Amino acid sequence: MSAYIANARMYSVTPAAEEAWKALLGHIFAEARVSFDYMPYPAPQPLEVLWERPDLGCVFMCGYPIALKLADVVPIAAPIPVAPWAGGRALYRSDLIVRADSRFQTLEDTFGGRVGWTVEHSHSGFNALRHHLLAYRTPERPTLYREVVGHLVTARGILDAVLAGTIDVGPLDGYWHDLIDHHRPELTKGIRVVASTALAPLPAFVAVPGLPANQVARMKIAFANAEDRPWFAPLAQVLRLSGFAAVEPEDFTPTLERDRAAKTQGYAVIA
Repeated sequence: MSAYIANARMYSVTPAAEEAWKALLGHIFAEARVSFDYMPYPAPQPLEVLWERPDLGCVFMCGYPIALKLADVVPIAAPIPVAPWAGGRALYRSDLIVRADSRFQTLEDTFGGRVGWTVEHSHSGFNALRHHLLAYRTPERPTLYREVVGHLVTARGILDAVLAGTIDVGPLDGYWHDLIDHHRPELTKGIRVVASTALAPLPAFVAVPGLPANQVARMKIAFANAEDRPWFAPLAQVLRLSGFAAVEPEDFTPTLERDRAAKTQGYAVIA
């Protein structure tokens, strides 16, 4: 058994996607000359518990909790989605989704209805939506929704709640959305996007500070070179990515800026 673990739960949208992540990471680890055990960590187990483990070798973590320093980690690399809106960079957005057969044509149409969010430490599932809604609040209308359904935990929780009609609108991680549309198009046929939030740094693979620096450096090189390797193309097609970008802790500060903007304007919670 290795002293360190790997996990790609955040973007393992289906078992096939998780197998592709495991295969991709296996190639990365071989090239970087590291040996980590892939540890499954299925939802709804809390990601914050995973991130606090002392044996993280290469695990996906959202940029907002990285910036908030919810766990002491070292960012390694982030995926670059093939979606046109990413512009060839390790960025994502939140798609604000409604049921395809609903009456809602714009985000404003959902005001007065029911909105959902995942967890408060999620950028895509909470912070991005909260920041996006600032533009619509006024002194006369500080509250936009009559009901807020929180703690839906995952992007799949948002998707299922919209499809079930228990919420009218919710934020869906744009990269996750692209992946689920690729793997389970029958699910995304039931939704529509009425708006999308500003781009933000995509979640990254991270390690604990205790991982030897030379291993982190070799993984960064292996991720950067992945797109040129013969094994990459078939896995990239499954995972809807074009490569990886090296990342540093300061790359995630835009999420804190959006957090501060909401709190400064008295909108700490979505309402």
